Amino acid sequence: MKLARLLGITMLLLGRRRVGAQELAERFEVSVRTIYRDLEALYAAGVPVVSYPGLDGGYEILHTFRIDRQYLSMEELRSMLIALKGVQAAWSEQQLGRLLDKVGALLSRTEGGAEREKDAGQVVLDLNPWRGGKREKRMLEELGQALEQCRAIHMAYMNWEGKESEREIEPIGLVLRDMVWYLYGFCRLRQDYRTFRLNRIQRLEPLEERFERHAMTIEELDRRWESDGEQQLELRLLFHPSVRTRVRDEYPPQAIRQREDGWLEVACTRHKGYWLYSRLLSYGPRVKILDPPEVAQEMRRMAQDMVELYEDRS
Repeated sequence: MKLARLLGITMLLLGRRRVGAQELAERFEVSVRTIYRDLEALYAAGVPVVSYPGLDGGYEILHTFRIDRQYLSMEELRSMLIALKGVQAAWSEQQLGRLLDKVGALLSRTEGGAEREKDAGQVVLDLNPWRGGKREKRMLEELGQALEQCRAIHMAYMNWEGKESEREIEPIGLVLRDMVWYLYGFCRLRQDYRTFRLNRIQRLEPLEERFERHAMTIEELDRRWESDGEQQLELRLLFHPSVRTRVRDEYPPQAIRQREDGWLEVACTRHKGYWLYSRLLSYGPRVKILDPPEVAQEMRRMAQDMVELYEDRS
């Protein structure tokens, strides 16, 4: 723990001109006296820590001091800094802030690194959802603690049909996919592994009860669900030229073939369920399902239901 703190103090001082002992103590959650001992240890180890008295006083490292970057190039450090800033925007964990300080310090103290650090601000990786950002941050922090401590959670969850249920979950992991956070866990109600969208969790309560960590991983669950043929559909879709920009946004280039008449034919695999049909219906008359026939039939039925909804019954 002390070694990690010494490294953290060194990186923080490398990245900033001057820091007071009180600020260091608060940041690393130790006493000021411990910080004094740490600074003395750094100086004894050859790190040129200089103290300055007065109101603007504090500690800093001589500007000429460098730390060997070893295996990381400046471009790698810059990419890491961009990614960490994006993660911190969505997940406000204190350790991420410390890690950002360390990476930023390494980058700024390399030759030409200060300019590269400024460049990192020109590329923004924003992982915040469009809505409910603060609420999801709080949930991410609570779920992160539950994962770390192997604590079960109780939650009220609303499914896509609007039906709410009370669940007890043993969390396995958190996944950000398509700008949506998902909780992977073992559902005691269903006695099976499930995924839950964080924005559908109506109420969340961490429990004191601990559980034995599951051997199942997120990667294994993804492979299991992807290999479940009953939940997968091989689709052939035909899109009108007027929606080609959206089609290219939503489907990979290798899945798209443009026909001579300008229409776009797309071959893809999708999960069964409401979201498949809601996505296809959002294209209106600008998409036609070529295969499989049962999807085309279900789309026809849903379209007829919509027509009946707007019929004049007077």
